[in-house]
Amino acid sequence: MAAGVVDLKGVDGGTDGSDEPRKLSREDWRKRKELEEQRKLGNAPAEVDEEGRDINPHIPQYISSVPWYVDPSKRPTLKHQRPQPERQAQFSDIQKWYNRGLKEGAVITRFRKGACENCGSMTHKRKDCMERPRKVGAQFTGKDIAPDEPDQPILLQDFDGKRDRWNGYNPAEHIRIVEEYAKVDIAKRQLKAQNLQDELRFDALPEHLDKEHGDESDEDKYADDVDMPGQNFDSKRRITVRNLRIREDTAKYLRNLDPNSAYYDPKTRSMRENPYSGTGCAENEVTFAGDNFVRCTGDTAKMAQAQLFAWDASERGTEVHLQADPTKLQLLGEAFCVRKEDYKKGLQEGILEKYGGAKYLDVPPRELLLAQSEDYVEYSRHGTILQGQERAVARSKYAEDVFINNHAAVWGSYWRAGKWGYKCCHSLVKQSYCTGEAGRNALVNPSSLLALSGPAVAESPVKSLVELHQEKRKEEIKNKKNKKKHKKTKGEESDDEEQKAKKEKKEKLRKALKAEEQKQREADELLGMDERKRHYNSRHDIVAPTEEEIEAWQMKRKRPDDPMSAFLFK
Repeated sequence: MAAGVVDLKGVDGGTDGSDEPRKLSREDWRKRKELEEQRKLGNAPAEVDEEGRDINPHIPQYISSVPWYVDPSKRPTLKHQRPQPERQAQFSDIQKWYNRGLKEGAVITRFRKGACENCGSMTHKRKDCMERPRKVGAQFTGKDIAPDEPDQPILLQDFDGKRDRWNGYNPAEHIRIVEEYAKVDIAKRQLKAQNLQDELRFDALPEHLDKEHGDESDEDKYADDVDMPGQNFDSKRRITVRNLRIREDTAKYLRNLDPNSAYYDPKTRSMRENPYSGTGCAENEVTFAGDNFVRCTGDTAKMAQAQLFAWDASERGTEVHLQADPTKLQLLGEAFCVRKEDYKKGLQEGILEKYGGAKYLDVPPRELLLAQSEDYVEYSRHGTILQGQERAVARSKYAEDVFINNHAAVWGSYWRAGKWGYKCCHSLVKQSYCTGEAGRNALVNPSSLLALSGPAVAESPVKSLVELHQEKRKEEIKNKKNKKKHKKTKGEESDDEEQKAKKEKKEKLRKALKAEEQKQREADELLGMDERKRHYNSRHDIVAPTEEEIEAWQMKRKRPDDPMSAFLFK
């Protein structure tokens, strides 16, 4: 075997002699790829189809691969990419299509049984009739019986034929549409030439005749219907108006070279904002302050309002135009404003007449009500009152300047060490009694509190620890002697007190048990009652329970989890 040539046995085509394709192994797949590369380089012969023609090895795989529904064996072929004779026969004659509107047969003059009730044709029923529904059908009138449509077979029922949007289209219809538009074009050109001749004839008239016949030409009144200057071109005339500036004037984009300054639109040659804003120049000192400045000066706003009024009036059926009939537009606008004010006034009077309240509208202005009064007050040059009484300060409905416990300031007027207090005495305890100047001094010098007690309080001498211990020892010995004297009498008294305390405790416990039983009975009654009929306990006083009540509750409480609870009430 020559160098660079791969063995083709068992690799080409991927088949083993049978019609069914077999799965290639890794080695066969590698050999197949090498064979494709050699065929592209020209070192191996090309594949041959069933007709004996060579297959170009450079054709992409998605074109050369055979679909499974064309050839399941996947033999090397390009037959599926070539025109199919059996399919071309269907498209050989485009006229073999359903002939719409074809009528055959004799003219029918009477209604036949089983025909369409609307038009009288035998080829369809009433629900399939394509004619306009008649007020009285042909079934009852027997007139204008529609002819029967011939039975024509519909061709091209394959997948592509059913989805062909131009299937059955007659090219002669397109020629008819082209001819119709050509006639319209010719009529427009003739009308345009006639209008041009009329304009030239009116331009040649004398001045007095021009004024008489000037109103006859309505076309020149409306500037909205005229072509844009610079865009209207005709072979007989040409009007060119360009939006150019005088070359001696400074261009707008050269007034401020800062890229962050006012935006300049080169298409419309407009700069709406002021290019000198932020530079320190006043608007009255510069020669150009932006296009918006020009649009907002003079009668521009009135002109815009008039244009809006003209558009609204035209939409409502009134023929008025700002450029054509400015006087008529102004008169209509004035009349409209008068009627609008009269309508508002009549509406307000009707509301006042129905609901009342006209007396509340006849009051002085708010500025006079708040700024003037009948009280005369005379002030000096320093702002002090010389004569009269100063106006009272308006206060709220809540109590103000109310001090408690002899304080001269409110709580929260003083702050120290992260706490609020009173400014008058520097006390940090809320609702405390005011100590005044003494309280403030006590914070600075705590020893000053001793001076408040007066001469009755004398400073005690300082004693040593030995002296204090001796005094304490003497008091203990004295107390022991007194206890021995009264030991006998105290023992008898203590026994009587203990017995009395036990009796009182038993009596209290008995009462507590009785009260607990009463409470449990009431609770059972409430639980058995409808919840909508239970009374409220909003005024029940909540008091801490005593020791006897706690003990009674523990003795009388129910324990459902106790296995012996069932025997308690038996």
